[in-house]
Amino acid sequence: MLNVRWRICIIASIFPLFFLLAACTYHLSQSVGEAQPQPIKPAFSSPSPPPATHDILPHPTLAPTSTPTISEPTRPKYLLNAVLDYNQHHLAVEEQITYTNQTGEALKEIGLVVEPNRYAGVFKLNSLKVEDGQTIPAFTLDGNELRLPLTQPLANDQQLVLHLSYELFLPSPIPNPYTRPVPFGYTSRQTNLVDWYPFIPPYVPGQGWLVHKPGYFGEHLVYEMADFQVNIQLSGKNSAPPNSNLTAPALTIAASAPGTLDGDYIRFHIENARNFTWSVSNEYLVKSKIVGDVTIYSYAFRYHEAAGEAALDTTAAALALYSELFAPYPHDTLSVVEADFLDGMEFDGLYFLSNGFYNLYGGAPGEYLVDIAAHETAHQWWYALVGNDQAQEPWLDEALCTYSERLFYENVYPEALDWWWAYRIKYYQPQGWIDGSIYSYNYVSDAYRAYRDAVYLNGAMFLEELRKEIGDEAFFTFLKDYAQQNAGKIANRQAFFTLLKKHSQSDLTALISQYFKNP
Repeated sequence: MLNVRWRICIIASIFPLFFLLAACTYHLSQSVGEAQPQPIKPAFSSPSPPPATHDILPHPTLAPTSTPTISEPTRPKYLLNAVLDYNQHHLAVEEQITYTNQTGEALKEIGLVVEPNRYAGVFKLNSLKVEDGQTIPAFTLDGNELRLPLTQPLANDQQLVLHLSYELFLPSPIPNPYTRPVPFGYTSRQTNLVDWYPFIPPYVPGQGWLVHKPGYFGEHLVYEMADFQVNIQLSGKNSAPPNSNLTAPALTIAASAPGTLDGDYIRFHIENARNFTWSVSNEYLVKSKIVGDVTIYSYAFRYHEAAGEAALDTTAAALALYSELFAPYPHDTLSVVEADFLDGMEFDGLYFLSNGFYNLYGGAPGEYLVDIAAHETAHQWWYALVGNDQAQEPWLDEALCTYSERLFYENVYPEALDWWWAYRIKYYQPQGWIDGSIYSYNYVSDAYRAYRDAVYLNGAMFLEELRKEIGDEAFFTFLKDYAQQNAGKIANRQAFFTLLKKHSQSDLTALISQYFKNP
């Protein structure tokens, strides 16, 4: 995620925008009765893509030798059937979760993250059951946490299949430069489905499920790698084939994976991903560019054609560079979606870029649309490929992504590198410990800037000083090893510094003490 103080006053401060919900205990016999969930339609394999035309492009599969090794042999699997009424802002979902316990412990309960329940009146759970016959006598849904006690512990390597049926009555956050942007919900231009389904978070042996409450700013979710089969049906307006450039009023879906029109459903399939995100609009102008085996898609509002092309070109150039510097990009597609909110936000296979950047774009490389597009593209490595605890150690993705901007300008637009140093970093005179959590900054008028200056900007300064200290060869070899050895994992500072020591004999004590509160 990235917010910046743009050269006109778009964002002045950020404070929390979430609803405090009282804890409730649900009994199936009382809350959702004995009704069984509606049957989920069988999943279909994604058909082969159609021949290339000017509207629909093929999505070739990456060769196995070009993909980093993912170290989770049995990932959670999500099967989601979703029906979106675009006009009524209503989503009906049938979800099946197949989870294999690989924690090394017998689990007495299953924890799920339910982000839509943070918003009042949005999430309605209709039914919940376990396929293997276990009963769920009671469960708790408190804020974004759903806890399912099991009558029989789930042994290590044992599998559990959950079925959930629920509805989302989507919210419509009002854009406001003085409030925290909320990417989930709808506006008059688009509907964004982010963190829209219950999912199983990582489990820390001896501690439990890794679930955080939201902070005033920053991200708080931690994701395991998972496989997704998502079948979407649109109602309310004419549906359009995915990734197609059609005129209004047809709806177009931008998603974390390529889709295929199959009867009433548009089907999406992606593996080894942190999440599945999608956006729907009848105002998207869709353009694409192929980089190696990856197709980049730009979904911009029709009055931002030039800015949309710049976002596409930047994303394509950044993907090619980062694939060389860090690790090959592991998916078939990457989508950049113009956002009708004042923020940039990353997800696996897709990221949002605020319309504020599109509005300001003037055609030069030394602009925030280009800079932030390079930053958000870097999150496909520092967040998606290599995960981290975004709440407790946000520097592990945000500092690396901010420094990746520097690498982008250094290699793609060297003539604008001085602009980047002057207006992105040094203008703010960043200071502060870079290893703070998102909870380290109590809300005051300038708290977001203190957080951003420390974690993002001072974090980039640390990486620049580290590069100077150990030299380019060791620095870039370290980044590549860090990306490839931690692909599919949730990395932490120990993994970062343990690997760093293997690539440098320099005494880094003084440097680390300068930037880290807990060196």
